[in-house]
Amino acid sequence: MSPLPVVAARNRRYRSPVFCRAATAGSGVFGILLSLLIPLGAADVNPDQYLAHIRYLASPELKGRATGSPELEKAARYIENQFRSFGLKPVELAFPVQLGAHLGTKNRLKFRESGESRNLQSGKDFLPLSFSSSGELHAGVVFAGYGVTALNQGDKKENYDDYDGLDVTGKFVLILRHEPQESPHKDHVSFADKAVNAKMHGARGVILVNDADHHDGTADDLGKFADTSGPKDAGVLYIRLKYDVAENWMKAEGRDLHAISKQIDQDGHPHSFALSNLSVDLAVDVRTETKTVHNVSAYLPGETDEYVIVGAHYDHLGLGDDHSLAPSQIGTVHPGADDNASGTAGVLELARWASSQPKPNRGILFLTFAGEELGLLGSEWYVNHPTLPLDKAVAMINMDMIGRVREGKIYLSGEGTGSTFPKLLEDVKPPAPIQVDLAEKAGYGSSDHTSFTTKNVPVLFFFSGLHGDYHKPSDTVDKIDSADAVKILDYIADLITHLETDPRPQYQRVAAPSVGPVGSGGGSGYGPNFGSIPDFNEPPKGVRFADVRDGTPAAKAGLKAGDILIEFDGKEIANLYDFTYALRAHKPGDLVLVKVLRGDRTIETKVLLTERH
Repeated sequence: MSPLPVVAARNRRYRSPVFCRAATAGSGVFGILLSLLIPLGAADVNPDQYLAHIRYLASPELKGRATGSPELEKAARYIENQFRSFGLKPVELAFPVQLGAHLGTKNRLKFRESGESRNLQSGKDFLPLSFSSSGELHAGVVFAGYGVTALNQGDKKENYDDYDGLDVTGKFVLILRHEPQESPHKDHVSFADKAVNAKMHGARGVILVNDADHHDGTADDLGKFADTSGPKDAGVLYIRLKYDVAENWMKAEGRDLHAISKQIDQDGHPHSFALSNLSVDLAVDVRTETKTVHNVSAYLPGETDEYVIVGAHYDHLGLGDDHSLAPSQIGTVHPGADDNASGTAGVLELARWASSQPKPNRGILFLTFAGEELGLLGSEWYVNHPTLPLDKAVAMINMDMIGRVREGKIYLSGEGTGSTFPKLLEDVKPPAPIQVDLAEKAGYGSSDHTSFTTKNVPVLFFFSGLHGDYHKPSDTVDKIDSADAVKILDYIADLITHLETDPRPQYQRVAAPSVGPVGSGGGSGYGPNFGSIPDFNEPPKGVRFADVRDGTPAAKAGLKAGDILIEFDGKEIANLYDFTYALRAHKPGDLVLVKVLRGDRTIETKVLLTERH
């Protein structure tokens, strides 16, 4: 695109790389005259250069840039080399990431039934789930139907509880895979939900079997070890078991598993009971792997010690994982051209532009993050281990999916977080045909700017919107609209120019709506309103709050960022799944006692839950 609209927008400066080099060499009047002949443009954002970055990052060679993969490290080298070519000094910022689990060698299951013992084979007769706890348990077995507890706070007639009147403390629960036929309780049937429910009722082991008719018509398949999503550690031993094994267990009790499941489907009532003739001896050996991955940064110093942050995440889903929206294509490269090679390319091209300009008043820190797809891990690590003081950061600009502009619209979040942002966004206009939609003022969301919001850094988040190729192998480079993306980058360059010279914006906390954006955590979208933002870099036990939103029940109860929730209404909370489950079991108006760790203290407080709006 022509750089001329950008020149007009930045009429305070006439800059070029030629001028910068000439002035440095002391070429005097000639250099100054030359700079006037070549006003701002020789290094401006170029659609071809922008697209070349995406073409490489989303290439088959990089295999989807999964966090922890060799290909992500290749992407990091590419980003470093680009920064270096602009005259910037790249810095790798290493941090640990706990990646997917793998099976150890000590998985075994032996059961004793009516005095007879039998061993089962791991991988053939049973298979641990990837988020099972490791350990051993010898205990009795209780059949708990579908393992669902769904208590409707409004209409008691819709209540359903497979654990009603059942004592499963310290035992295994044997449960069916799905939910009662035509049940309204589909929010309670994920593998993780069933694990949390069993744990909350006191069970120490979960044995999951496919339904008798396998509801979706699939074969009685144990699945793959790593094909389910859940917490890092469910807090219970958790396996899938072949249906015929469970059916034989039932026959030994004089029961028919198929008939029982049909009866539950037909009458909508639980039919749970203890198996009197069976005990199970189970050992689960699940091992997790920790790898070192890297954020990649480059700093352009300014005249002052204040600076502007420009960031994007460069990781994606690799060959697909439980976040893939094309589950049948897991194993195929998910290239992530828009998500988020488009934002990473934006960081690189803005770095190219900025490095060709005279020394800025405020510095500019270019940051590319790993681990975003696993829960903002790279940005959360950075804000807790910053290379520059965060109190000197005047703003953070985040770009996540800016390559698929439709009808000229770009969504911009965070306007309310900076005291000068409303005027800035009024004064600086995007080039036609780009139109800015001020989507969300509070600066929270499912991308890396949220980590900076929690540290009181004003943020602006650019996003061109979801599309049908999101988190699928079809998110390819040929669908990128580089022309409009570059216009967005020219607009962002204008904003950077103002942010590195204008009066500093002061951070403002925004009272956000009670229904947060996807990924904002704290049970967002589940149950009543609570008001916390989770830190996805989980502590060994509990849920750490990255932030607590103003005016919410959690804030009114005195809870603070950094608190670690360990108990909710008498239920132990070991992870975010536990918290979500416990919150969903309550209704607005409930007053619940919570316990948090704050430093070396345990604090108890009561939280009055409110309605979501």
